[in-house]
Amino acid sequence: MLDDATLTAIADELLEAQRSGVPIPLITARHPGMTVEDSYAIQRIWADRKRAGGSRLVGRKIGLTSKVMQVATGISEPDYGVIFDDMVHQTGARIEIDQYINTRIEVELAFVLGRPLSGPNCTITDVLDATAYVIPALEILSSNIEMEGRTIVDTISDNAAMGAMVVGGTPTKPSDVDLRWVAALLYRNETIEETGVAAAVLGHPAAGVHWLANKIYAHGDSMAAGEIILAGSFTRPMWVYKGDTVHADYGPLGAITCQFV
Repeated sequence: MLDDATLTAIADELLEAQRSGVPIPLITARHPGMTVEDSYAIQRIWADRKRAGGSRLVGRKIGLTSKVMQVATGISEPDYGVIFDDMVHQTGARIEIDQYINTRIEVELAFVLGRPLSGPNCTITDVLDATAYVIPALEILSSNIEMEGRTIVDTISDNAAMGAMVVGGTPTKPSDVDLRWVAALLYRNETIEETGVAAAVLGHPAAGVHWLANKIYAHGDSMAAGEIILAGSFTRPMWVYKGDTVHADYGPLGAITCQFV
């Protein structure tokens, strides 16, 4: 375990990376004994710094929800980060890419809670009952840490690589659609780059949300009514660059478009 001064220093390094656009060296290379709990402690300090600067918590993100990504990272469960109000864009947004580092896009569903959700025994049924609606969402990944050699511990420290999100399409009640079969076509500059089906997220996109409720309960936390929960990607990350237009077609659930400038 790292001491408090070291945890705080790393969180401040990550904040400076966001401001400067220059990624920091691998944390695990400098602190090889660092644990997953250390990385979540860094993330919490970073989040406290954001709140102190006036940002408002509006939700959470869940990552590593596919088996292939878990195998690739050597971790057997998802990870999570937090979402602040200044990270949320609406469809049609023109997004300044220079505020992110190593920018990629993932296709997801977002769950908007109609009432609070908490562990310790939260189930998929509890998630569906608590959800006001689901809505298409794109996650913008940004890595404030060097990409080469990154481990799960580095990524969690970096708020699970959460840069921002874009929401759009049609808000839909979970009871009105089989969420496992929600599919999307992801375009970059009018060419399909990725396709996916939401069942790729742990068999059901709500599975990550109930995992999260139980996980954060152990840290004395829960999710409030109105929070938006990014449930995990059902496509591979797609690299984006300045000038790219991204379009995600979710069929009956509508579409999202954004441009990186």
